[in-house]
Amino acid sequence: MSHILVELMSRLTPLSKNEKADIENSFPIETYKKGSFLMREGQIARNAYYVISGCIREYELVDGEEKTTAFYTEGRSAINFNSLSQQVPSKVYFICSEPTTVAILNTDKEKELYLKHPRFETFCRIGMEQMIGAKHSQLNEFITMKPRDRYEKLQQDRPDLLNRVPQYQIASYLGIKPETLSRIRKRTLKN
Repeated sequence: MSHILVELMSRLTPLSKNEKADIENSFPIETYKKGSFLMREGQIARNAYYVISGCIREYELVDGEEKTTAFYTEGRSAINFNSLSQQVPSKVYFICSEPTTVAILNTDKEKELYLKHPRFETFCRIGMEQMIGAKHSQLNEFITMKPRDRYEKLQQDRPDLLNRVPQYQIASYLGIKPETLSRIRKRTLKN
């Protein structure tokens, strides 16, 4: 089986055997148990994670309470942009919500790969810009939506989460209390 990042890059451009080998050597694939932390508050990010299977939950502690800010599932990348780019302590946690397999993208190894294969930097930059743009659009939309609309959008865009993630985490992600989520779900089922 081919390395997932080799497969993704091969869709964009033909790769030489050396390029494929360098990608495979630069970005190892690891599997983590449910409950494993990939990032904790206070750490400085050195890695990003491309999710092959499983789920990573991103959350922040606010007055001692976990506030879920993202779920990263298959085909998504878990990246703490601020900590990684600014090299400042993280304000968020990344925890595996279920057994999770990821390709680990280490910034130092990525820079070495760019030096060896400069064209990769352009592909990665374009991908990063697209991810940042999508995240920005998602945040703007989220801020302007009512809780029921947020839930319906989640149902439409990421229905898998509703069966994979505990409801109190879904509620936190939607910015509502679990009781409110329960009421919204009941109303949605009636309609």
